[in-house]
Parts: sequence; structure tokens; C-alpha cells
Amino acid sequence: MQITKTKKRWGIILLFLAILISLTFYPLPPQYPIQYYERESGQLKTEKVAGEKWLIWLYYNPVGEATLWALAKRKLVSSIYGTMMDRNSSAKKIHPFIEDFDIDMSVAREQEFNNFNAFFTRKLKADARPLDTSSISVVSPADGKILAYADISNSSFIIKGYRFNVSSFLDNPDLAQKYQDGALLIIRLAPMDYHRFHFPVSGKLSPNKKIDGDYYSVNPYALRKKAEIFCLNKREYTILSNPLFGDVVMAEVGATMVGSIEQTFKGSFVNKGEEKGYFKFGGSTVVLLFEKSKIHIDEDLLINTAKGYETTVKMGERIGAGK
Repeated sequence: MQITKTKKRWGIILLFLAILISLTFYPLPPQYPIQYYERESGQLKTEKVAGEKWLIWLYYNPVGEATLWALAKRKLVSSIYGTMMDRNSSAKKIHPFIEDFDIDMSVAREQEFNNFNAFFTRKLKADARPLDTSSISVVSPADGKILAYADISNSSFIIKGYRFNVSSFLDNPDLAQKYQDGALLIIRLAPMDYHRFHFPVSGKLSPNKKIDGDYYSVNPYALRKKAEIFCLNKREYTILSNPLFGDVVMAEVGATMVGSIEQTFKGSFVNKGEEKGYFKFGGSTVVLLFEKSKIHIDEDLLINTAKGYETTVKMGERIGAGK
């Protein structure tokens, strides 16, 4: 009798393992490529995605989704990977990464690094990112790809028609009221981008606010599946007060494999273009919120966003101006 029960138990276990293995190799649904407009040339291009197959597996395979829920979105996994990127042994990944993604290292201050995170958080030469110094301009806080919305209340997020929830994002319903019909800019940093972020305007700073959360990927592949990621992930923000632009929210959003968000600014007043901080390894996002009628976003960014495409931007280049 006991032998029969043991056989049944093992039969169930083997059946479960067979199902798990079959689901692991479950055919992934085809994904249309991530396309964006290159701002300088105006051309529509296709993005080369780091870890593309892994991302699609995590978000579109049943076993991958279970893994995402159980492990990948957790802080522990990203922290462990971030620590690995601090080890000297990770330096061997640098040159293959540079070659694979055709990264321009001529603008970097240093050419050799002790570990991958030192390369990832590299500083650029002083003239590498010309700054639009006009007193009425808003500049991109980072290198990346931007989505721009002039009025959040009339604009649905491009993925699944999801509307950006300001209250959830800021975790502050009272503060959110100031931005419910304001402007929203989302700058996505891919792993191959320069990963330091800077102030988009000058002004007085509020204390840094931290909000705990998960570590979902912010890649469009992930957003297509789970559009509310920005309101679920770990994030930090400060309010930048400027006479022309009012109170501008500048937020940094963590993501899968982001070792940490590091704030480097000091003091309570900053100038446009000054460094605010940096992300350790992983793709990340900077979000800007403006009050109603405080910014006129550059038209090309609005047009491309309305068509469902991001636009490349470089830190320091103009993305809008005061009204």
C-alpha cells in the first residue's frame, strides 16, 4: 500500500516537472520591434535590446511570468546582480558590451575601468553634452528615449490605453492634485546609455523623497504587458522650484537589475545641467512632471509620442520652454 502511494506521489511530481519543462520552452508570442525616432536625423529606427530574449521570456512565458513574480522583480535579485557588477571580475564584460552596442567611448573621461559598474556610471568630458543655456528652456535630464504628454488628463499612456496615475506615482494624493492636468515627460535609459542624470532647470530643491517598490523592467516589452510599472517600481523624487516653471517634479525610477539609485547633488539650490545622481547597472527612467501651463514641450516630441514612438534625446539638449 505504501509503495503504491509513493509511486503515485512520484508520478504527480514527474508530471508536474514535465509540464514545467514544456512551459519553459513554450513558444513565445511574436513581438513587434521597438522602434523610435532619431531626433537628429528624423529617421525611424529599431532598437537593439540588451537581454531581449530573456525579457520576452519573463513577460510572455508562463514560467517566466512566475519567475518574474517570485524573483526577478524583487530587490534582492537586483542587489545581488548589482554587487556582482562591482567586482573586478566583471570588467571582462566591458569591451564586449561596448562593441556589441557600438558605444562611443571618445566622449568618456576615462577609458579603463576596474569593474562594470565603474564603466556603467562613467562620467563624460565637459564638452560632450552641450547645454542649452537659454533661461526659458528645459533640457533633457539624461541620454535616452523620451515620451512627452502636454496634458496628462487628456492623454492616455501609449501602452494599452493606460492613463498615468499621478497620485499612485507620487504616493501623495494632495501633491498629485497640482499635476493632474499638467505635463509629463518620461525619459527611458537603456543599458547602453550614459547613466548619470542632471537637472532640467535651475531652482531650489525640496528634500529627496523615497518610495519603496518593485524592480520590473521599464523596457517597452515589459510595458506592453504591464503598463502600470512606473507606479509599482521603486522610485525617488525631488521638487525643483523655479520662478518660470513652478514646482517641477523630477523622479528617478528603478528597474530590474538596477543595483541602486545614487544621489550626488549637495545643497538646496542647483543650476540647470548640474549632475543630480546616477543609476548603477540596469535600464532606468527619469520622469518629469510640470504644473498646468508651465511648459511648452517641443512639437516634434509631442508628434512622435502621439504616433506611439519615443524620440532620442541627449542630456542638455532642449526639450521644451517656458510659456
